[in-house]
Amino acid sequence: TQHPPAPARHLPSTGVLTRSCPDHIVWSLFNTVFMNWCCLGIVAFAYSVKARDRKMVGDLTGAQSFASTARCLNISALVVGIILGIISFVLLGMTFTTVYWALLQVMQERRRYH
Repeated sequence: TQHPPAPARHLPSTGVLTRSCPDHIVWSLFNTVFMNWCCLGIVAFAYSVKARDRKMVGDLTGAQSFASTARCLNISALVVGIILGIISFVLLGMTFTTVYWALLQVMQERRRYH
């Protein structure tokens, strides 16, 4: 018995599309893990995956649209993360300084009375 020939499988070529449309997936993954303020990193990662999917099926316009959105979200996540990180660092430093001086003052008052 002869079997009918297997249907031809068409795999999209990604060589040209990959170079012309970055999907920012690594940047999105970084923001998801380290700079995920207000879930911007997760949303950027979702758009990056959508951009990669569109690229794989050959839809360059859709891939560029999703990649552009992912890029904007990544920039927003990075800026918000840096600003909030600086604010947190300053507040933490101020808190430690205040506690240090308060403890120093308590220790000096104890020495006076003892």
